Amino acid sequence: MTITVIGVDGGPLPPGAESALAAAEVVVGAARHVQRLSVPAGAEQLVLGPVGPALEKLAGRRAVVLASGDPGFFGIVRLLREHGHEPVVLPALSSVQVLVARAGRSWDDVAVVSAHGRALGPAVNVCRARGATAVLTGPGAGPAEIGAALDGWPRTLVVAEDLGGPDERVTTVPAAEAAARSWNPLSVLLCLRLDEKAASRGWYAGGEPAPPPGGWALPDEAFEHRAGMVTKAEVRAVALPRLAPRPGTLVWDVGAGSGSVAVECARLGAAVLAVERRDDDVARVRANASAHGVEVRVVPGVAPDVFAGLPHPDAVFVGGGGPEVVAAAAAVGPRRIVVALAALDRVAPTRAALTAAGYAVGGVQVAASRLAELPDGSVRLAATNPITLVWGEVQDR
Repeated sequence: MTITVIGVDGGPLPPGAESALAAAEVVVGAARHVQRLSVPAGAEQLVLGPVGPALEKLAGRRAVVLASGDPGFFGIVRLLREHGHEPVVLPALSSVQVLVARAGRSWDDVAVVSAHGRALGPAVNVCRARGATAVLTGPGAGPAEIGAALDGWPRTLVVAEDLGGPDERVTTVPAAEAAARSWNPLSVLLCLRLDEKAASRGWYAGGEPAPPPGGWALPDEAFEHRAGMVTKAEVRAVALPRLAPRPGTLVWDVGAGSGSVAVECARLGAAVLAVERRDDDVARVRANASAHGVEVRVVPGVAPDVFAGLPHPDAVFVGGGGPEVVAAAAAVGPRRIVVALAALDRVAPTRAALTAAGYAVGGVQVAASRLAELPDGSVRLAATNPITLVWGEVQDR
């Protein structure tokens, strides 16, 4: 028997929906959808609560499932197929399409994430990292919670409540104001950087893909730095895989210096927060981030004093500060910590701090020699200063 999934967006039903409803033996959907449509008198009506029991009643029957918007976009189609059904899908406009249309902008540059029935952190980190992000919200992950989590990142939220319904409302507010308001639980939002404009015509929906153009471990000359105080490209090449920056994660760069590690992580899609005590280096981090077209939130101050109140990181890079900073970073509880050490006498206390915090510890010394030209046109190997990388990773239990 056929299961037909019908998208509902408040407008006319998609072609074929009326005939599917007329032939249905059972109609399943949220109460607001079932009550608004003409369900055949002989059809069983199931208001969708727990999904499992409802799906069991679909087998072997002509069934219609009502779903919001495009049910193939973060919707019930995937779940039906996981249960062995092969539904016919009649989509309506997705809530993201309608929201962006209400905002009057193009949306091929908009990243789309779902916090509905999922952890809020990854969705918020994409909002922190990207200039334009649409969020499908859910209980405990609505505009107020998202607005509060964006403290420190200048963002505007365009919130659409009850799209296509009788109480539809579209509101544009600063993230901080969104955090202080109550919202309809049926909402979707567009998170925009304050200076964000629709991107120029591109070729890839959702923005540029990762890895970024030019790859990673950029040349040292790609960053403004103070008298050579930059994490060298060879060191970054080894550290980045250990940090595992990617969309949905938050990385701290502690003792950021030039911010080369922070910028590299941001170019790979992570949200990034840099801690730096020197005013001149704070300016350099911001300048380097701007030069590479990424956003890095810079927190001026001395580590670990400034750690209190910062959002929880997935990974931390410690470029300076000593074992006490490593211990404080470990106490925050990131899944990954990478520490760069020029002084060998700090290796043992750094390993001890990570081991005491329960991390599985590893490390490597990076001693690279670069090709350098001689006056006669031949080349020699010019050694860079060796750096020891010590890392800790949470052990899966």
